[in-house]
Amino acid sequence: MSAPIKKVWIEAGCISCQVCQDLVPAVFLVEDGNDCVVLADAGKRFGELAEDIEQAARDCPVEVIKIEHEGDAG
Repeated sequence: MSAPIKKVWIEAGCISCQVCQDLVPAVFLVEDGNDCVVLADAGKRFGELAEDIEQAARDCPVEVIKIEHEGDAG
């Protein structure tokens, strides 16, 4: 099991496929063909939705969902 999630963000290159929103709508939002965004209050859900967030990052077809875990060098 990985360390708790500290931060989630979307890098440039989102194709608005909505896979992440379909998997974790409490964290990700894709509005009307715009790039995906991480909802402002998503941080309070990182713990309970960690597995789903990790799945969304793995399933992203353009690999733009990035996750920083507690203790990551940075």
